Amino acid sequence: MLLLRPPGVYRPQGDTLLLTETLRRSGMRPGARVLDICTGTGAVALAAALGGASVTAVDVSTRAVLAARLNARLRRLPVKAVRGDLLRPVAGQLFDVIVSNPPYVPGRSALPRHGAARAWDAGDDGRALLDRICEQAPRHLAEDGMLLVVQSALSGVAPTLAALRGQGLKASVVARRTEPFGPVMRGRAAELEARGLIAPGQRSEELVVIRADRVESGR
Repeated sequence: MLLLRPPGVYRPQGDTLLLTETLRRSGMRPGARVLDICTGTGAVALAAALGGASVTAVDVSTRAVLAARLNARLRRLPVKAVRGDLLRPVAGQLFDVIVSNPPYVPGRSALPRHGAARAWDAGDDGRALLDRICEQAPRHLAEDGMLLVVQSALSGVAPTLAALRGQGLKASVVARRTEPFGPVMRGRAAELEARGLIAPGQRSEELVVIRADRVESGR
């Protein structure tokens, strides 16, 4: 779908599409309470709303929140977009489905406080936001709730699975796709090669969607 995207807001790309496709195949029921963390333009939130969900979308960027609100309003979809840091704006709330396409590009030790780079820069190992989501999201899952997170394999799939399983969730990789590097990764390729994070000449990455389910004991 065509979306309004102000300057500085993340443009939906292959990771957005992979997460959206996975959500559509997930068995999400109509009427589900859905939380979209790091919503950007609201692309995944809108897909959830089109599937009959009631959606809350969160982003730290004011421009992203305004874009998500406007894109939802233009389509008359039930998406409530709020500004804030990850799950802080929904403290105490539970959701049937949580989805996220967080920043996961490694390479900058200090996280940017402003500007477009907030949508991709995620610390030295690309896990600054992923680790926080793995820690915080399980507390906001309702009974039989489901978490879907898309990330690059360069940021470490095993740590994500281990962190979610450590929170008592059943976690696995449910979708994979190899994508050519975008402009940010191409511009950072030499640095990533020097650090041994990618092979010499590598100009593609594997994207994965990890699904984690809250399974009640005894079931």
